[in-house]
Amino acid sequence: MTHKSDPRYTITWDVFHQDIEHLAQKLDPLGPWERIIAVARGGLAPAAYLSQRLNIRLVETVCLASYFKEGAQSELEILKDIDDHVPGTLIVDDLVDSGKTFSFLKDRLPNAHRAVVYAKPRGQALADTLAREVEQEKWLVFPWEEKPFTCNNDLR
Repeated sequence: MTHKSDPRYTITWDVFHQDIEHLAQKLDPLGPWERIIAVARGGLAPAAYLSQRLNIRLVETVCLASYFKEGAQSELEILKDIDDHVPGTLIVDDLVDSGKTFSFLKDRLPNAHRAVVYAKPRGQALADTLAREVEQEKWLVFPWEEKPFTCNNDLR
């Protein structure tokens, strides 16, 4: 009997921290960065970390959505747009999969630098900087998706 490998890969907070720090080390010498744009929602956690680590004070979001109907992905819908180009703009997302989002953003902000923590082969060429390559078939489960945040310390 053969077993298919599990297509899900759960990323722990420790693994995420190691990978985002690796990305920060790659991005640091490429600056100075004036602005970071998080691709909401997946790019919010990476952008928060990178904004602190790379000392970027101007933090913005672009909010895009595409929907799956009958197995096909729809066109991207802009839920919240971004302002015109600012020199030293860094666009950050957690994952580039098909490359649809980064392709759209490359057309929208051709001079911005696109960074991603995880890249699958189909979309990898659209990322200027990445921390780690992952298999196309893997479904990544990020630590902020797994369960509600809990606090182990009583701060009262």
